Amino acid sequence: MDIISRSDLINKHYDVVIVGAGAMGMSAGYYLSQKDLNILMIDSHDPPHAHGSHGGDTRLIRHAVGEGLEYIPLALRSQELWDELQTHSNDEIFRQIGILNFGYKGSEFLENTIEGAREYNLEIETLTAKEIQQRWPGLHGEDLEIGYYEKNGGVIMGENAIRTYRRLALSSGAELLINTPVKSIQPEEDYVRVETENDSFTADKLILSSGAWNGRMLKDLGLNINLQPSRRTIAWFEADEELYSSEHFPGFIGRSRDGSYYGFSSIDGTGVKIGRYDGCEGDDSEPEEMDGEFGTFDRDEEYLRNFLYNQMKGANGKLNKGVACIFTNTPDENFIIDRHPKYDNIYVAGGFSGHGFKYVPVVGEILTDLVTEGETEHDISSFSITRDALYD
Repeated sequence: MDIISRSDLINKHYDVVIVGAGAMGMSAGYYLSQKDLNILMIDSHDPPHAHGSHGGDTRLIRHAVGEGLEYIPLALRSQELWDELQTHSNDEIFRQIGILNFGYKGSEFLENTIEGAREYNLEIETLTAKEIQQRWPGLHGEDLEIGYYEKNGGVIMGENAIRTYRRLALSSGAELLINTPVKSIQPEEDYVRVETENDSFTADKLILSSGAWNGRMLKDLGLNINLQPSRRTIAWFEADEELYSSEHFPGFIGRSRDGSYYGFSSIDGTGVKIGRYDGCEGDDSEPEEMDGEFGTFDRDEEYLRNFLYNQMKGANGKLNKGVACIFTNTPDENFIIDRHPKYDNIYVAGGFSGHGFKYVPVVGEILTDLVTEGETEHDISSFSITRDALYD
């Protein structure tokens, strides 16, 4: 079934409603649609779009992750599911270009990366600064002291992935309501009622995956969680293709002493794409108040150029494009994937804190497990919605 009209929804009942059909919601919608359930996905816009956290054409995927050992099995499972998704699409989903983590000795993130690689016996190379520069002469700078190269990592074509999940979910019978903000979620004794401006309908179970809007909706459901949306910028810069094209240069995570950066080699001649992971003072705000224009603040471009000047001069060319995006951070930067502590038919996925996209398939799988089986074989103990870090 394709996108449905509002008139079809009035007083309609579903097995599962998904509020927020971005990356995580669309993934869950697809995997749930394989369970012969009556699924409705709702989004304030028309996914994929640039109004939330999933916009943009590329995302990194690495398996030796520095965020914590608990993420590595999830990254490996996601890679399997990304590869499976590719078999359902003529559009490119994954491009293996390798991932290079580099920076200064003593970086906790880099130390965690190599610890995880050893723990899970991942194929990864440890490189000195000299070895890095011999292989990738476009890298330099005083913060370039050590690196770890993972050849099996690469790039997820994010919007292609969401479009593929959307097509597969709809072809499997799921329904999608677009350009429709949800006004309220009302738990009842045996079901959940969802209200939009024009519609009222019910479901046995509900998944809340509305990104930067999760905090507000959870507050209405009795949970006042420390879940902070914040503004980040990314940009594409003209680069020396001999040094930085995806045929010659990997995706990268760069840890300098003045900040944490991530980026992509020039894919199909689009220029080097770079973003800053850690924010600046003034970045935190509610999504409606967030300035969505790149270049509003001098730092939008300056702090990206500073990193390129210090570490990748040959990529510090003309600005090809810049965009502002949203991170939604938890205080400990771990995800939230759990059942609501009071309403056992409401499930929450959020707080993906700028490093979540690589896990989109496995998050959809986990949510499907929770909704259909009440549990999952994946270890999600760090993602509890009741953990102390989420509350004052």
